[in-house]
Amino acid sequence: MSDEKTVLYYVHDPMCSWCWGFRPVWQEVKQALQNEVKIDYLVGGLAPDSTEAMPLELQQKLAQTWRTIEEKIPGTRFNFDFWQQCSPRRSTYPACRAVLIAKQAAPELEEAMIYAIQKAYYEQARNPSDDDTLIALAIELGLGGAWFAEQLHAPETEQLLQRDFDFARSLGGQGFPSLILRQGGDSIFIPHSYTDVAETLRRIHQYL
Repeated sequence: MSDEKTVLYYVHDPMCSWCWGFRPVWQEVKQALQNEVKIDYLVGGLAPDSTEAMPLELQQKLAQTWRTIEEKIPGTRFNFDFWQQCSPRRSTYPACRAVLIAKQAAPELEEAMIYAIQKAYYEQARNPSDDDTLIALAIELGLGGAWFAEQLHAPETEQLLQRDFDFARSLGGQGFPSLILRQGGDSIFIPHSYTDVAETLRRIHQYL
């Protein structure tokens, strides 16, 4: 057993396409480590609030990133209908807030909301930059829609968001996703594999 002060932080953004690609490996890694180390999630925030439409050039760049991920991570799939059916905005902070609100409601809803956002975005061509999408997902998870809508814009939620951002930066996260092992006062960045569970676990275990 590792020291109880040891925490593995997973720094992510629910609208990060590489986090979606990493999800299958991460689920197995987390399962393998559940009795060895405390695991905490931190939202890092890819893109701030924006009401502006995403430029076509950026849309094309992100769609190409999705294709690259499909090529590099076997089994990962994206629904490219998103780019025709939605009005993309470069804004992931609302989705990050949704995750934190769900976590405040019940700890087990944190990961449920992350997965719901990912499935909506990458499989169902729904836009998690939109409040309506996030409220619908909250209702699907059993949260009150009116309450959740209020929390999305509450000052307390913004404070939680900035606290996660600040702490993630203090740990030295290098992009999303990042795995950072915190032991006492030391933060150890753990390089991960998008396809190899055993290799990712080996890299973590060398410090436990």
